[in-house]
Amino acid sequence: MARKILLALLGLAPLTIAADFLLDLGDVELFVLASLALVPLAWMIGEATEHAAHHTGPGIGGFINATFGNAPELIISLLAIDRGLTEVVRGSLTGSVVGNILLVLGFSLLFGTGTQGVDKESSFVWLGLIVAATLVLLVPAVPSWDGDPERHSIAVVSTLVSALLLVLYVAVTWWQLRRHRAMHIAAEPAEGFWSLPVAVGVLAVATVVTAFIAEILVDSIETFAHKAHLSDFFVAAVIVAIVGNAAEHGGAVVVAHRGKVTLAAEIALSSGAQVAVFLIPAVALVSWLIEPLALSFRPVELAALGGSSLVVGTLILSRRPTPRTGAVLILLYACVAGAFFIAGDRG
Repeated sequence: MARKILLALLGLAPLTIAADFLLDLGDVELFVLASLALVPLAWMIGEATEHAAHHTGPGIGGFINATFGNAPELIISLLAIDRGLTEVVRGSLTGSVVGNILLVLGFSLLFGTGTQGVDKESSFVWLGLIVAATLVLLVPAVPSWDGDPERHSIAVVSTLVSALLLVLYVAVTWWQLRRHRAMHIAAEPAEGFWSLPVAVGVLAVATVVTAFIAEILVDSIETFAHKAHLSDFFVAAVIVAIVGNAAEHGGAVVVAHRGKVTLAAEIALSSGAQVAVFLIPAVALVSWLIEPLALSFRPVELAALGGSSLVVGTLILSRRPTPRTGAVLILLYACVAGAFFIAGDRG
């Protein structure tokens, strides 16, 4: 029954796009409609990921999901830069990392079934990348805490930092994929599973549709934040980060509930790491084609990145993750969201 409902709800995506072009809906209505339209798309991406992982193993399957799932986030960021919403860009990126490693992993562990655990070696690599990114991002961030955070000199330093992070990402990802490929035993063809090309094709189509919905979301964010009496930063770091990463959120929980917790954890952690060491520097570099983006993250953002990574690593190291661990991570995310709410927009 739930599957049929979600399949029917896929119609919300073309309905949202049509409403944006043909109907005179307000920004608040469009924001809500776009957010709802992303839910069944997330489920579909989760379905495709599970089928792809049957052929590739959980490590590579999680990487595929993270790559396709983070594409809308890249589009959201570039659209926001074009509209001069730099605080929205930085907030959505840091909120995306924190949301993946706390909220997505938390819900995956909370609703996970079966006996599968978390690949600790892989998890520590992804978390280590996020910690490394946090330390490197201090280079452009600290000078921005005094004076104009958008000044050109910080954007220039951000370019150098971005290049370093991309080199780190390519090197570690290449090693991780080789490791997972060596560990994976090719699966026998099984009834009910899509072929790998079909699974990747569905992922690609769902991602493209998600990108269109994301554009509508960005166009309506400022009005929504104003009418909801919320800061642009909070809406970006919490609401847009969750909605923009609906693919990973929904996909991870779906596969975890079906007993594939290892795959769900790979989706959550690899996606968070990919945002930190690939998406953030990629946005900073591509932004030069539009308007240079300074990676002038605030202390609350960097504290959330580094602190969340260390807490997750400690919980995974100290014990076998359980539903209680998931509940702790969700509670921690609520605390981070509260800190973002209190921080508000940059003064």
